[in-house]
Amino acid sequence: MPITIADVAARAKVSKTTVSRVLNGKGELDESTAARVRKVIEELGYVPSSRAVGLARGRTRVVGMLVPSLTWPWIGEVLQGAVDVLETERYGLLLFTCNRGAESMRQFGAQVSAKSFDGLLVIEPEGTLDYIATLHARGLPVVLIDDRDHQPGQIPSVGTTNHTGAGAAARHLLSIGRTKPLVVAGPERFGCTVQRLDGFAAAFAEAGHPIAAQRVLPGDFTIACGFEGVQRAIETGVDFDAVFAHNDLSATGAMQAVLDSGRRIPQDVALVGFDDIPLAAHTQPPLTTVHQPLREMGEAAARMLLAHFEGTPLPNRPTVIPATFTARASTGAEPEATHP
Repeated sequence: MPITIADVAARAKVSKTTVSRVLNGKGELDESTAARVRKVIEELGYVPSSRAVGLARGRTRVVGMLVPSLTWPWIGEVLQGAVDVLETERYGLLLFTCNRGAESMRQFGAQVSAKSFDGLLVIEPEGTLDYIATLHARGLPVVLIDDRDHQPGQIPSVGTTNHTGAGAAARHLLSIGRTKPLVVAGPERFGCTVQRLDGFAAAFAEAGHPIAAQRVLPGDFTIACGFEGVQRAIETGVDFDAVFAHNDLSATGAMQAVLDSGRRIPQDVALVGFDDIPLAAHTQPPLTTVHQPLREMGEAAARMLLAHFEGTPLPNRPTVIPATFTARASTGAEPEATHP
C-alpha cells in the first residue's frame, strides 16, 4: 500500500497538519520536531502528491493552454516554445483543444472551476474571446498568443508584425521586377488577414502598382484554396508574374497550380508565403516566405506568465516580436537568405 501522510504522522507521533507544515515550510515548528518528521519521511520513503503540495502552497505549478486544434501546422512550434520554458522552470502543461466545440469548452470550463492550473496561455479558438476576457477579468492570469490582432486591450498578448512582414514580401517581389501579383488571402474575419493584405498592397501602391480587387483571391489558409484560386485565375486569363499567399499551406497549393499550368517557378512566376512552417524549406522549389517567430512567441508568453506568478505585473500593452523575411528559390534567391 502507498505510504500516506497519516502513516508519517503516526510514526513521528505528530498531527497530519504538522507533517504538512514540514513539507511546505510553513508555520513555526520546533526544529527537533521538524527533524524527526523529516527522518520518518526518509525512512518510510514517503513521496507527497505534487498536486496536494501545490494546493497547500496555493499554487499548482501547472499552466493551462487553450488552442483551436493541433492540426494547425504552426501550432506545434508555438507549443514547443511554451513547453521549453515551462519544463525548465518545473511547471506542467495542461493542454485543451476545441476539436469538439461546445463539449470541449464545457470540459475546459470544469477545469477552470476546479482551479486545475495557475494561469492560461491561449491561441484563440474562434468565438471564445469574450469568455477568455471574462476569465481574465475575474482574476485568472491569461496571456494571448495572437495571430489575429483583434484581442481586447485588457488581455496581455504576444504577437508579430503581420503588416511589416507582408510589406517586406512586397518589396522583395518589386526588387526582382514583379509588378503583377496575385494575392491568396486568408479568412476575412481574421485581423492578420487584413494586416497582411494592407501591408502588401501599401508597398505596391507606393511603388506605383496598385493591386486591383480581382487580383485578391479569397482563401481559408488551406492548400486547396491556393490551388483552386490560382487555377481559376489561370483559366480566366488573369496575367500575373507573382503570387503572395497569406500562409505557407495556400502558397504550396498555389505552387502546384502554377507548375501544373506549365509555368516555371521562379522564372515565370515568383512565389511567396507566410509563416515559415517546416514544410516551406522542403517544397520544390523551396518557398520564400515571411518567418513568423512562432517558437519565440510561445516562449515569450510562457515567461510572461511565470514572471507574473513571481510578482511581476502582466503588461498592459501587446508584446510584439518582429517577423523576418526568408528568401529561397521560389523567388530566385539562394537558399536561406534571411533578412529583417
